[in-house]
Amino acid sequence: MAIRSKLSVAATLALLAAPALADPLAQPSMGATLAGAANPFSLAAGPLGKVYVSGVVSGLGLVQDNHSPFDRSNLADLANGQVFIQTTSGPVQFFIDAGVYALPALGTAYVHATTNTSATYSGLPMAYLKLQPTPELSIQIGKLPTLIGAEAAYTFQNINIERGLLWNQEPVFSDGVQVNYAKGKIALSVSLNDGFYSNRYNWLSGSAAYTLSAKDSLTVSGGASLSRYDRQTTATPVLLNNGGLVDLIYTHTEGPWMISPYLQYTHSEPIHALGQDFAGADTWGAAVLGKVSFNAHWSLAGRAEYIASSSAACPPGDPLCARTSLLYGPGSKALSLTLTPTFQQGAFFARAEASWVDVFSGASGAMFGQLGDARSQVRGLIETGFVF
Repeated sequence: MAIRSKLSVAATLALLAAPALADPLAQPSMGATLAGAANPFSLAAGPLGKVYVSGVVSGLGLVQDNHSPFDRSNLADLANGQVFIQTTSGPVQFFIDAGVYALPALGTAYVHATTNTSATYSGLPMAYLKLQPTPELSIQIGKLPTLIGAEAAYTFQNINIERGLLWNQEPVFSDGVQVNYAKGKIALSVSLNDGFYSNRYNWLSGSAAYTLSAKDSLTVSGGASLSRYDRQTTATPVLLNNGGLVDLIYTHTEGPWMISPYLQYTHSEPIHALGQDFAGADTWGAAVLGKVSFNAHWSLAGRAEYIASSSAACPPGDPLCARTSLLYGPGSKALSLTLTPTFQQGAFFARAEASWVDVFSGASGAMFGQLGDARSQVRGLIETGFVF
């Protein structure tokens, strides 16, 4: 699936622990190599208290080889044009995210920001009410970022410009209700939602994070569908929406360094959809995210991933059955490497990126290039803009 995005509790802990400039607003969370506005604009709103207004404007350029027929060898685009409006105190709070956004991901065709926004989560991808009856307990209702995974939705929220191969297996935003509890070293969240933005509230997801020390945290996050639903859209891949996944994420921060290895397992249930029977399938993945800050302005981030898939055989005599592909054909495997240097001074930031994806045991027609028979893809990107 080309379009994904999310923020796990583990990622939140890692970003808050990173030695970047202070970000006074919890949302949107920022990657460990970028910092939000030091003094976001605010205005007094009577009983609502202070209402904060912040935003991000950035553009990107991309060059690549072995692009698909639906892609180009080079392009330029608006990566983010977003405004965030929120309150952060009191028993009733809110968060609104409005604008356009691109969600570039490794190994998938690039979708321009305006097309992506209209085809996926709309110009209002996040909007929720937050009830905070006690300091430890909160309840969120509305359009929420997923609890699952180690990478967040937007380019500026992560240490790399593009999201990774494991991220492509995860939900991005979901409609639903989420309950959070945090006290001491423990942070727990559970949500009833519509999974991969399906508009049917049949997913249960959750996250449990434990702070091992001032430098270390461990998180388990996951979710699964409670019933079958055959809806298929750009934002709702029917095969992934009818299944489940789990991530185990460890994060260590020390001085200018951050490293976060994690493991992922996904399962897709057998389903009849789109006029065809699909066999069950699984993926197993492992990744390492890391960054080092050289000073207050310069940092270098990297990511390495490996993911393998399998698919059950079709029952004998079922002419409608097809083996399920969750990667580059049934039983395919892939490896990726990404390197991203970043510069930030005040509101301005600029970064470059080099990435490589290599496919093993892929199916002809399902990989890279005009005919889908190329095994690898190399990309170069730049992103620059302002956070305010």
